[in-house]
Amino acid sequence: MKVARVVAFVLAVVVALAAIGLLVGGAALTWAHTTQRDADGFLLSPTYELKTDAYAIVSEDIDLASRPGDWWPGHLADVKVATTSSAELFVGIGPTVDVDTYLSGVGHDLVTELGVSSSDVAYRSVAGSAPLEIPAAQGFWVATSSGAAYQALTWDLAQGEWTVVVMNADGSAGIETATVVGANIGGVLLAVGIGLMIAGLFVGAAAAAALIWASRDRRYREEEAAMAPLPAGVYPAQLEGDLDPNLSRGLWLVKWFLAIPHFIVLAFLWVGFVFVTVFAFFAILFTGRYPRGAFDFNVGVLRWTWRVSFYATGAIGTDQYPPFTLADVAYPARFAVAYPESLSRGLALVKWWLLAIPHYLIIGVFTTGLIWWTTELDGNTAAQVGGGLIGLLVIVAGVALLFTGRYPQGLYDLILGLNRWVYRVTAYAGLMTDEYPPFRLDTGGSEPQPVMPPPPDPKGAPEREPILTG
Repeated sequence: MKVARVVAFVLAVVVALAAIGLLVGGAALTWAHTTQRDADGFLLSPTYELKTDAYAIVSEDIDLASRPGDWWPGHLADVKVATTSSAELFVGIGPTVDVDTYLSGVGHDLVTELGVSSSDVAYRSVAGSAPLEIPAAQGFWVATSSGAAYQALTWDLAQGEWTVVVMNADGSAGIETATVVGANIGGVLLAVGIGLMIAGLFVGAAAAAALIWASRDRRYREEEAAMAPLPAGVYPAQLEGDLDPNLSRGLWLVKWFLAIPHFIVLAFLWVGFVFVTVFAFFAILFTGRYPRGAFDFNVGVLRWTWRVSFYATGAIGTDQYPPFTLADVAYPARFAVAYPESLSRGLALVKWWLLAIPHYLIIGVFTTGLIWWTTELDGNTAAQVGGGLIGLLVIVAGVALLFTGRYPQGLYDLILGLNRWVYRVTAYAGLMTDEYPPFRLDTGGSEPQPVMPPPPDPKGAPEREPILTG
């Protein structure tokens, strides 16, 4: 690849990652607006268990554009602080300077961090004695609420420096409460979320176009044009692999390490694959066609992935190092998809998720095993996933190669059949064909060929003797 194309490729990947950030952020905000609000429209935090033996629990300084010249957007949001306690509590919001004066010399805990779980709260303790007056007697509060059981304080955000205080109503020590903090910013969250997703789609489309342009290497394309196409098989996505009869006994043990440069490049290429597929989805939806440049790029990503898999992890069928190209060049492992002149607009909406679910379950066993278990680590439960059937069979083949110098042919044929099933489903889910993948294990290094009907008898059917009737 020329320097300009390499630079364009790197920039396109960076832009694609930015597009992912926009899409994920926009989706998260939209999801929060639609599912994480209470009946009054407040977006709520987790419920935090606040507990202290001191006289007050105090938030850190909340600085809302308090310096002269700071921009303030006016009525930005409403804030809610809801508490639940068996004791009578006082919750107040006041100017930080007045709160500091009131609590000067009073023992309290300053909340320095709120995490994602109810118990994930960090404090900084400030030593002191009991307050001289109860909190409700102070006149500087801008919003207050007091009482036992459940209570909620609401406040319109205003410019300044503010502090939230939770105390027992009588000023005594020992506070225990479940507290939720919420904010209501109307439809701003939804508007921002949708805006981010739209921006992500446009940025992703630009990244996809740049990736397609950067991936075209004239030298490899000329070699690809000289290659004989794969013979038409029983399915539009065709995967083949020629087993090297003179494989090294032990090289397969380090091929994964030798392929690390490919893994790095493929990680970026698959980011591009996702965005090019999204771009193609909309193109199919509006035109019924898969743009040829986008199609060639995505097929190239799958082809590159299959070559590296055939070499290092998914088959270990050759010792020839894979080339760094999307093009179909001379290599023992090849992959191709017949370009569709037209595609169904309706199928594009459902085939990549709904219709492909049965196949996802099957190839999940082939690739990851879909075997879940849990482990205990420092008291936390973590989910893990086991390896798949292909990986297990490749290890068996590698061990056989190590000790016998031979790759069992029957095992190789099975591994190629499993990979062929995986890549057929990937091509279908990637919108490259409307033909549903068969539930069939086509084993062997070469694609099975369609069974042609027998030619008609050139002599024709024998004539029947006439039936004589009385």
